[in-house]
Amino acid sequence: MADSRKPDKVVIDGFNGVKITADHWLGDGPAVVMAHGGGQTRHSWGGTASVLATHGHQVLSVDLRGHGDTDWDSDGNYTMKAYRDDALAVAAWIDEPIAWVGASLGGMTGLCAVHETPDAFSALVLVDITPKPATKGLDRILAFMSNDAERGFATLEDAADAIAEYQPHRPRPKDLTGLSKNLRLREDGRWHWHWDPAFLSASNGRTSEHARDKRHTELTGFAKDIRKPTMLIRGRLSDLVTEEEAEEFLKLVPHAEYVDVADAAHMIAGDKNDVFTDAVVNFLDNQLPGRLPDHPDVGD
Repeated sequence: MADSRKPDKVVIDGFNGVKITADHWLGDGPAVVMAHGGGQTRHSWGGTASVLATHGHQVLSVDLRGHGDTDWDSDGNYTMKAYRDDALAVAAWIDEPIAWVGASLGGMTGLCAVHETPDAFSALVLVDITPKPATKGLDRILAFMSNDAERGFATLEDAADAIAEYQPHRPRPKDLTGLSKNLRLREDGRWHWHWDPAFLSASNGRTSEHARDKRHTELTGFAKDIRKPTMLIRGRLSDLVTEEEAEEFLKLVPHAEYVDVADAAHMIAGDKNDVFTDAVVNFLDNQLPGRLPDHPDVGD
């Protein structure tokens, strides 16, 4: 049952002066931060955040730097270090260990932050992301984000058509209200994705934060060091996290729980929100009973 309370909108000081916008549900239970994927916003989780709030969690759903209502970095800094330091600023703002639920870019951010300051975190949930995402899936995502990134769309219907072509497994929505949260009508009279185009430049190419290069050798090392309760949720239709990538991750993090969601692709929360929400809620309820300071790390 979804929480009928509306969240408060809060602003948190992030790295390099970036103001991070988030929706905040108060709660007495363990704190949870939800971080979306590249090109998305804090509204991409469906009802998951409010359901977590009904279970007593304090929940913060953030817009990552360069996305949604959070600032665009004046220097175009969209490195993993910048995202990591933003995550640590969010953890400091909450001021207790947090369970980080991150999709794609948000998941890599959480992995880096947990490695940097493990005591700031109680658990890590990676949503369709591993240290080495499949090249084919990554290329398809970047191609979709690049299309119409500059020129935008004449109407929301045109944007919905583009998304339907990219996600043929998902029915085209008749109500475009949710879509309008991810686009903005600019002075040119066209609808544009609500993220900084400089993020795409930082995310593309062989030197990007997302390419399968030496950066992911580092991320693989981070994964091996995880001692927090961990779960990987994969969309079975995903071409970014294939079965091979999932198996490789589970070898790196043998204590991790694994959920493979049927009929879902990369954006699992949008494809199968009820199944996704149940998986996250059950994992956190089982792994974070009572007060967080009394909860030992996995493997200790």
